[in-house]
Amino acid sequence: MSTVTTEALAATTLLRFATAGSVDDGKSTLVGRLLHDSKSVLADQLEAVERASASRGQDGPDLALLTDGLRAEREQGITIDVAYRYFATPRRRFILADTPGHVQYTRNMVTGASTAELTVILVDARNGVVEQTRRHAAIAALLRVPHVVLAVNKMDLVDYREPVFAAIAEEFTAYATELGVPEITAIPISALAGDNVVEPSAHMDWYGGPTVLEHLETVPVSHDLAHCHARLPVQYVIRPQSAEHPDYRGYAGQIAAGSFRVGEEVTVLPSGRTTTVSGIDLLGEPVDVAWTTQSVTLLLADDIDVSRGDLIVPAKDAPPTTRDVEATVCHVADAALTVGHRVLLKHGTRTVKAIVKDIPSRLTLDDLSLHPHPGRLAANDIGRVKIRTAEPLPVDSYADSRRTGSFILIDPADGTTLTAGMVGESFAAPEPVKDVADDGGWDF
Repeated sequence: MSTVTTEALAATTLLRFATAGSVDDGKSTLVGRLLHDSKSVLADQLEAVERASASRGQDGPDLALLTDGLRAEREQGITIDVAYRYFATPRRRFILADTPGHVQYTRNMVTGASTAELTVILVDARNGVVEQTRRHAAIAALLRVPHVVLAVNKMDLVDYREPVFAAIAEEFTAYATELGVPEITAIPISALAGDNVVEPSAHMDWYGGPTVLEHLETVPVSHDLAHCHARLPVQYVIRPQSAEHPDYRGYAGQIAAGSFRVGEEVTVLPSGRTTTVSGIDLLGEPVDVAWTTQSVTLLLADDIDVSRGDLIVPAKDAPPTTRDVEATVCHVADAALTVGHRVLLKHGTRTVKAIVKDIPSRLTLDDLSLHPHPGRLAANDIGRVKIRTAEPLPVDSYADSRRTGSFILIDPADGTTLTAGMVGESFAAPEPVKDVADDGGWDF
């Protein structure tokens, strides 16, 4: 494995990215090639892959086995679960989510891309843009992934012809641009042969752009906290009531966005009570400031009622609370989501009862048209919903905050995740939402 010093790691930035694509487009092979050629594979891992490949009668190592860890994945040659890999080069650290391509596992693609800053969407050069390619592009746009790489794979099987690549890149770019994807980079590759993955290809002298790794190392990643809306979902109330800490009351959680400072005036939602941050504990030590992704305990100047599920925000930058949530959703369960469906809505650390009051539209992936008021969303459908909650929720627009603008809908009967939702406007303008009367039960 390549040697990267502690000092070098401290100086590099972190990029979270996901891979996606249709079945057999070569995602796992690309990831394996990326890890292998960047010397990010341990010797014993490579030996295990070589043994497994030899036992299957293959002449060389099947690099896809570096990520397809489940026995069912190796037997079928497909990815089922999201495989996370961590690696680093002297220029940047990476957290990679290799997501499934089969339509049945679209929910896992949503999971893997939900925290990604870049998504690599693979296309088989022989097949071009297919329905699953469009679905993955739509999900990347809905999840506000700022950078998308179109990797046109298996160029060796089309004799590395430039017109094949150009036609696919033009079609995908036009589609993704209409979805609102802000940046699209197309790269012709052969993951199996290693062309343009880590090293430039000797077979495509007509291409003058970056390799996949070069682009991953140089794409701008913004972690500017100054413009984030500070949010702390309360996960746990700490009250030791010990002789050493008789009056200690702290509110623990992971900062979802922005930063908090001692002395800052804050509001607790949904109650709306205002107080001041009197202290911040981080890893058992007091600090003056804490920021996004740090797990902290906030101490407040006033003894007010705060419990799990509440949201602590700056008093001058509090989101509105509402019981009517309009959102774009990707339905991931096998059973359909219907108007009148009673669900649990989980937002941050808070879970409340809710009803699907209306489904104003469903997106048609082929031409991005809207099918008005379908009444239901089937598995993998993308559409607009209007939800009424039993209790008010402080929600941001997903365009402003990917953490506090997202939610999931849960089946109250068995805890199954039904739908992933993004609050606010999507890339498609929704039709006006009509009111649908509920005939009882959870009628809020």
